[in-house]
Amino acid sequence: MTMVRGVVLVGHGGIPKDCPQELVTKLKRLEAQRRAANMPPSSEERELDHKIRCWPRTAATDPYQSGLEAVGKQFRQRLKGVLFAVAYNEFCAPTLEEAVEDLIKQGATQITVATTMFTPGGSHSEIEIPEILEHLRREHPAVTLRYAWPFDLSMVADLLHGQVAKFS
Repeated sequence: MTMVRGVVLVGHGGIPKDCPQELVTKLKRLEAQRRAANMPPSSEERELDHKIRCWPRTAATDPYQSGLEAVGKQFRQRLKGVLFAVAYNEFCAPTLEEAVEDLIKQGATQITVATTMFTPGGSHSEIEIPEILEHLRREHPAVTLRYAWPFDLSMVADLLHGQVAKFS
């Protein structure tokens, strides 16, 4: 069997500037209630999540998405033909699950997930992404799923140092 590599770049996700705040407030309230009760998402929560994730976006209304897509474009060029997708933890589509499923449909048998969340201590990078990947591993036992995290903090410091030096 031929190994087909894929990479998913996962970012946090942002709320589009023109999305009604009451939708986001309601979604966050439903998420909090669900987590407190240790229940699966309700149909109302899933519907609100989908509505916000699929909200029409432009560079003006969602500069975060534009920025991550620009990083993704640069990253993809360095991967030299490896299958590639961008995904978001919240507020934006596609989800990590959707991106991984899409790469698998394209034939990926080995997928590495990288995040833009560099530092320890975040629930997305430390808890949610590993949980999602564990679920996907059970769903797709023939696919190797790796998580390129945690970051070497020395490398992160070097990146930041280089950026500061550029502006000093």
